[in-house]
Amino acid sequence: MSENKSPQARPAQLDDRSPWVLDTRELGRHAGLSKAVHRTVPVETALGVPDVITIDAGSNLELDLTLESVVEGVYVSGTASAVATGHCSRCLDPITEDVEVDLTELFAYPGSATEETTDEDEIPRLVDDRIDLEPTVRDAVVLALPLAPLCTEDCQGLCIECGVKWADLPPGHGHEKIDPRWAALVDRFGDETGDDQADGPGKQA
Repeated sequence: MSENKSPQARPAQLDDRSPWVLDTRELGRHAGLSKAVHRTVPVETALGVPDVITIDAGSNLELDLTLESVVEGVYVSGTASAVATGHCSRCLDPITEDVEVDLTELFAYPGSATEETTDEDEIPRLVDDRIDLEPTVRDAVVLALPLAPLCTEDCQGLCIECGVKWADLPPGHGHEKIDPRWAALVDRFGDETGDDQADGPGKQA
């Protein structure tokens, strides 16, 4: 919360052609009025962490929202959903994941108490009765993406010795390690054992 705020520059006008911009004039600043909005928005820049999990550029975000006029502004609530792609953090297999996030945001009216006592990076503003959803939706979606995505909750990952998925390896798979100080003895006795087996039980003294 800010006090003794200095006058702020008027925000730039929003572009009505942008799919992120919503016109709220139907609500007429009458508290209690609401309207539903469904919109499909193309993703122009990938959202997420590259090479981990992203909502790719060229895909779509589905917005199902309710806009409600309240005393201090327009309250937006609803969901944003999309399909994310990436790689399992344990086995590195490609994954596809449905993502749905809840959205709740107040857009303050110019001249309202909220507008006068908060910074714009705390609470967004209406500009000429329009709101820009993009920063709010992008932030919510990126925060909802997992930092360590998994193909399944019980994924065992890869064998650290050979790099093969544990799910594809036979039971009892392992890599025996021999102390290099004993390696010569192992080789020697291994060879002698092999010779004895080759001679067979019928060998004469």
